Amino acid sequence: MHPWKAITVPLAAAMVLTMASAPPAASADTPAVKVEGGATQPVFSRADAIKQTVFVEVAGTDSDNDGSPDRVAVDILRPKETDQGLKVPVIMEASPYYAGGNDVANHVVDVDEHGNPLPSTLRGQSKLSSEPFDSYYDNYFVPRGYAVALVENLGSGRATGCPTTGDRNETAGPKAAIDWLNGRAKAFDAAGNPVEATWSTGKVGMIGVSYNGTLPNAVAATGVKGLETIVPIAAISSWYDYYRANGGVVAPGGFQGEDADVLAKYVLTRENGQEVCGPVMDHLTAAQDRVTGDYSDFWDDRNYLNDVRKVRASVFLVHGLNDWNVKTKQAAQWWYALAERKVPRKIWLHQGTHMNPFSLRTAEWLRQLHGWFDHWLYGIDSGIMREPQADVEIAAGQWGQHRSWPLPGTAPVRLWMGSDAKLGLLPRPLSARESFVDQKTRTAEQLVENAPAADPNRLAYLTGMLPTDVRISGTPEVTVRASLKNGSSPFLTALLVDYGTDTRPDGRLLSTGEEYCYGQGVPGDTGCTVLRRLGTAETAYKIVTRGWLDVRNRNRADRTEPVRAGKEYSFTWDFQPQDYLFKKGHRIGVVIISTDHDYTLRYPAGTEVTLSPGRSSLRLPVVFGRIS
Repeated sequence: MHPWKAITVPLAAAMVLTMASAPPAASADTPAVKVEGGATQPVFSRADAIKQTVFVEVAGTDSDNDGSPDRVAVDILRPKETDQGLKVPVIMEASPYYAGGNDVANHVVDVDEHGNPLPSTLRGQSKLSSEPFDSYYDNYFVPRGYAVALVENLGSGRATGCPTTGDRNETAGPKAAIDWLNGRAKAFDAAGNPVEATWSTGKVGMIGVSYNGTLPNAVAATGVKGLETIVPIAAISSWYDYYRANGGVVAPGGFQGEDADVLAKYVLTRENGQEVCGPVMDHLTAAQDRVTGDYSDFWDDRNYLNDVRKVRASVFLVHGLNDWNVKTKQAAQWWYALAERKVPRKIWLHQGTHMNPFSLRTAEWLRQLHGWFDHWLYGIDSGIMREPQADVEIAAGQWGQHRSWPLPGTAPVRLWMGSDAKLGLLPRPLSARESFVDQKTRTAEQLVENAPAADPNRLAYLTGMLPTDVRISGTPEVTVRASLKNGSSPFLTALLVDYGTDTRPDGRLLSTGEEYCYGQGVPGDTGCTVLRRLGTAETAYKIVTRGWLDVRNRNRADRTEPVRAGKEYSFTWDFQPQDYLFKKGHRIGVVIISTDHDYTLRYPAGTEVTLSPGRSSLRLPVVFGRIS
């Protein structure tokens, strides 16, 4: 990958300011940004841009305990005219991945009845392999009068300090870089000479995908002045909800057995990292608690929702509705909290997985992103804030624009479970109790495929064929009345399933064969890309969303309360949020299992779950449609 191609997307900004139609005027002999049609124009040379590296001191942070403040390396690309008096804003991407990663074994997920790992090994997987970072910031934005800054996270690459997976130490690195751009922090060149950012306007937009998108959320939650906007793509808002769910240890999709310590060890690429940061890694392993899964101070330190009231920046949020690595709850709960605070915001929800919107809808993404940055970083009336707030892809390539999200008019609809695998609008209080026995080798996909036929390892409840299309938008919820006995698995897993043959996105990105040139090229980098589309496949069903509960945390995520074997309890928990269209003639199903092979810990098989369907229900956020 070209070193300047790892830059992630521009960010959304801060307090709502009175927007001018153009940036401040420059004197006659000072270069200036050109604005036409409410947009900055590509008048500067990418080929002649200045490359600069500085090392920013992270005052007050000494995560490696060496007695000196940590430092982060910042690589900068800016128009050459910034050495002639031009002042520009900065598009920043902070990342722990620039120096690659280490080969780290994941935790064992097959456990004994007490939750202790059984002797076996899970190999680590490359986080980068599932995070496509497409390159376009420098080609597109530097010619339009922006600088691009790449910040290496603490403990990675040329930075000092130690990675700590999402807590305040890691947030401090990119925050210090923003402070430096505003004259509030120290930086040095490789020879140790002080360096000032005299070319910077002080306005910063942060952008990134996955971890690189999480850091914008984290930094925005500090309220740092100068961070005007963030663009968090496939980003985390609470690390507990990345590695846990409702009291249970639940993996990110595709990374079964990963946890906070594994990720920190993966990105620990600084010099002498293992020697310097070993005690920090040991602390992460001990404090994360893979036995109870309870919410704790460790996870509270990594929950950016706690500080959403401090967010000054506007937010352009992007997430894949089929992203099971960073699940949709991460986006939805951040979005809901921002809405309560009336933070200026915009959202894209697409049918892809853990991917960059540049790969999905290239021209429209660049148009909106450009307008967003121009508005928040240059004060230009680009018109972006008068466009609909939400862009939602309801099927591959089928986008709609909406006033807000969840879609206006959404209302909760409760469906009741009943005997004979029925699911409908009317309660069935006389339905007989039904049971299944947990196992740990069959996947959720294998368990749902034959419903409504009986299966010893799950229960399934389906509606009749839908008389109309039914669209949901928001967070579904399930309530079951159940007992557990004769085993040790504490999990209840609910699967919301669309039964009906259809052509659906399958997670692939396919080339259209059409080349699209978006920016200025330089040797080795044409500034062009091949347009892509989502791949599709015909399938008989789709698991639309899932939800997990450790029944010992039925009341609170931070408190384990044992259940009595054979005693009935009412359990209520959430699914991952969704925006989905169930088509006419299909059937909506809810499937109840215990162990979710690809996500939860796998306890010894044998737990018997008995459910009272007449007292169990599914609540859906329905936008339109009828359910029979």
